[in-house]
Amino acid sequence: MASASSSRRDILVGAGLDITVDPAKIDEQAFKDRHCTLGLYDVARGLATEKAQSTAARHPGSIVIGADQTMECDGTAYDKPAHMTAARRHLQQLRGRVHTLHSAVCIVRDQEVLWSIVDDAHMTMRDFDNGFLEDYLTGSGKTVLTSVGCYRLEGTGAHLFSHIDGDFFTILGLPLLPLLGFLREMEILH
Repeated sequence: MASASSSRRDILVGAGLDITVDPAKIDEQAFKDRHCTLGLYDVARGLATEKAQSTAARHPGSIVIGADQTMECDGTAYDKPAHMTAARRHLQQLRGRVHTLHSAVCIVRDQEVLWSIVDDAHMTMRDFDNGFLEDYLTGSGKTVLTSVGCYRLEGTGAHLFSHIDGDFFTILGLPLLPLLGFLREMEILH
């Protein structure tokens, strides 16, 4: 797996896959800058592919999984917040609105893309007050800095939402069910 994400690792291990984690060594911001004309859907796919190819170069003959996720709200792209002030600002901008997560996964062997997919989830954040926001940030701590949306849906981040349209694993950053389907199709899994 070409990702340092503990969430993605936990998803794959939880699904029974025997994986080796070897994070890709790419500059995500440089990729985004080079491909600034792409929409975020395509940026997610491109980053997942570049990660998988980067790691595949170090593992000839191996099946390598790359994944990435982008987020947008009303045409504005969001990145992981650098600090708590940025996280607070993200959540203030997102509350009461719908944002979209684009989660991509790509399978590569020897630099050849065997398969990729991007799945979307649409997240309706409830219109919470500033008191709730401060309690949420205090209770969650620096974990909010590990997610582009400043939440972990599998934890207290669930309290931020009034409606979700999308697959749970896609929200966590890895479209697992299509991935498992492809691995079965390739007879890598039964």
